[in-house]
Amino acid sequence: MEQKTKIEAENGKQEIFIIREFDLPVDLLFKAYTEPEIVEQWMGTKVVKLDNRKHGSYQFKTTDPRGNKHGFNGTIHEFTPDQKITRTFEMENTPFGVQLEYLEFEKLTDTTSKLKMHVVYRSVEVRDQILAMPFAQGINMAHNRLQQIVNQLK
Repeated sequence: MEQKTKIEAENGKQEIFIIREFDLPVDLLFKAYTEPEIVEQWMGTKVVKLDNRKHGSYQFKTTDPRGNKHGFNGTIHEFTPDQKITRTFEMENTPFGVQLEYLEFEKLTDTTSKLKMHVVYRSVEVRDQILAMPFAQGINMAHNRLQQIVNQLK
């Protein structure tokens, strides 16, 4: 499977950059991150809360193939429709702690757009632990599902 979602991670830094171009107008790409019904479909999770506004927050719950329940949550610090979301992200009950995410949505043409995520971790070690997991494959698969699901909304 082609890795359309690119991950850039410079050695010795506590950050990564995730970049993906989509065959979607920027407004639909943005909706994929902000509409609970769409988020649930491409992320394969239950949206408990998604309060898209400055000082808003979100909470997701998911169950892995072995039946273990996992939670994800964060606070939204900046929210500009069709342009950007700045938020924290925390995987509950893990040693990774909170990360800071800057999501930028860019219109390329009327029918294509780009997502640029800048993710900052507490330390280089935490970032490297995340990258050692099947992180790149997982986010690429999720973005492929996003493209497929949102294509149906066009």
